[in-house]
Amino acid sequence: MMLLDYRELHCETELKEVYPIMKQLRPHLDETSFLELVKEAREAESYTLFALYDGDIPVALAGFLPRVSLNQGRHVWVADLVTCEKHRSKGYGKKLLGAVEEWAKGNGLASIALSSGLQRADAHRFYEEKMGYEKASYLFRKALK
Repeated sequence: MMLLDYRELHCETELKEVYPIMKQLRPHLDETSFLELVKEAREAESYTLFALYDGDIPVALAGFLPRVSLNQGRHVWVADLVTCEKHRSKGYGKKLLGAVEEWAKGNGLASIALSSGLQRADAHRFYEEKMGYEKASYLFRKALK
């Protein structure tokens, strides 16, 4: 078994290396858009992107940001969480989401929240059964023209 470790991604080279994994979660993003949006989210909202590596191979990503709302107080919002398709069901998502939870605790944040697409039943089971999350709401959105 290889050594598992996670690290925060900082440079464009690292982002380009993990883009194929993010593309599995966000198929609408080309590489250029991905790089631009990560840069903008970092500057505007303190977005952080962690990658979990199995040896020197990236296998999972978690993008998150600190938030404050009247509903949830000070919390972490997980905007992106994906394990590479060929590396699923190996505990990588659990390890990486656990790292985000530790980051949140270390930064004095009281909870962690995320949304998950309605079609992602396997992900919902993972959040509830393996990670102890509760369904708290539905997310509604409207595209503005």
